[in-house]
Amino acid sequence: MNAFLHAFDVALGVLKAAFFWAALVAAVLCAIEWGVRTRRINPFSRFAQTIRRLMSPVMTPVERMVVRAGGSPASAAWWTLVALVVGGIVVLSLLGLVRAELGGVAAAVHSGPRGIVRLLLGWTFDAFYIAIIVRVISSWFQINQFGPFVRWSFVVTEPLLRPLRKFLVFGVIDFSPIGAWLLLSWVVQPIVMKIV
Repeated sequence: MNAFLHAFDVALGVLKAAFFWAALVAAVLCAIEWGVRTRRINPFSRFAQTIRRLMSPVMTPVERMVVRAGGSPASAAWWTLVALVVGGIVVLSLLGLVRAELGGVAAAVHSGPRGIVRLLLGWTFDAFYIAIIVRVISSWFQINQFGPFVRWSFVVTEPLLRPLRKFLVFGVIDFSPIGAWLLLSWVVQPIVMKIV
């Protein structure tokens, strides 16, 4: 397992470097594309036409979305860059999360049954935290609580939030999710992890 984790770390390091250099190249290409679209660079030059031909497969769908949203087609280059950078950050973050979980599993298996129980308890608390976050975000955007992607969070968190709501609702503001988060992370999880 250690050899696999080491290979994963090396691959992740190479991928981070590749994303960094790809983001720099994309930034240069998007800046040139923006310059061509705003006529700061002659759009009829061979250089500009080559860049437009190179960037067209990536830019066309982004430009459609920007125009549909009421934006200027000239800003499509910057939105493309933002999408590429955010996409790279999300991919690298997810791979980092996978690496951390694989390391946790390896350490738990190495520690024996007690380590596995601690790992499972940690995952249970993480599921509660994710459910609280999903519930809060769904309330901000007024997403239907009975929808398939949100309902599970209400089912998981309601037994904990219902009693807290008696003390943590002030006017129209419900602080019970924050109270539940603090109760779980500062009181319950440390006690449970010490016992196990």
